[in-house]
Amino acid sequence: MSEQILIEREEGLLTLRLNRPDKMNALTRTMYAGLADALEAAQEDRSVRVVLITGNAECFTSGNDIVDFLQEPPSGPDSAVFRFMRALMEFTKPVVAAVAGPAVGIGTTLLLHCDQVFIAKGAKLKMPFVNLGLCPEFGSSFLVPRLVGPVKASSLLLRGEGFTGVQAVAYGIANEALEDGAAALERAREVCQAFQQLPPAAVALSKRLLKAPFIEELRRVVAEEGQHFVQRLHSPEAHEALSAFTQRRQPDFSKFL
Repeated sequence: MSEQILIEREEGLLTLRLNRPDKMNALTRTMYAGLADALEAAQEDRSVRVVLITGNAECFTSGNDIVDFLQEPPSGPDSAVFRFMRALMEFTKPVVAAVAGPAVGIGTTLLLHCDQVFIAKGAKLKMPFVNLGLCPEFGSSFLVPRLVGPVKASSLLLRGEGFTGVQAVAYGIANEALEDGAAALERAREVCQAFQQLPPAAVALSKRLLKAPFIEELRRVVAEEGQHFVQRLHSPEAHEALSAFTQRRQPDFSKFL
């Protein structure tokens, strides 16, 4: 397992800690593969009762590592990022997240697939897919409008409007906003301990029933978004946006009018 994903075991709790602080926990193919491997193994490990996903006190994740993505973009459902998406979306045990600082792109959309989210009040969330010439991913085009309504969803997904941990609670993306990252992690661990005391089969069944009314539609949307996302990565607009990002300049989309 890469040292950029730290795995911590404590009784029935499995903690997956993003550990690339020099790059604001930006996610690489190797990190996605490590997360997917860990979740797939935890699904089959009866000793794991609950999973906690977190970063550090300053940052959850700044999203995809753009350079890594440009070097070898995902090409299909077996790519590491899509393996991670499937593993998290289909995970039958409780998943809890503790979030502080930036949570960008998939750093926000993965929270939509967690069962409980505890977040620092000042956390900074954003889904800037369109800004990068891409499109929504990980079911966000389906789940975000269900949570906040279509009008607000257009601000979050079409304009990439940022929001805070306090707003994330108001939008139904997080359960509680805490004073800082340490408090968010402490509260998340408390909830994980509560899950460990519950009957596991009853928890798994209840989680399945909660998702049953929409899971097939969600799977379809995630697959469709993934296809478009891969295509958009090769588009001239995305090339301009991602190049501008790496070159620290404003993108120029006027040539595409």
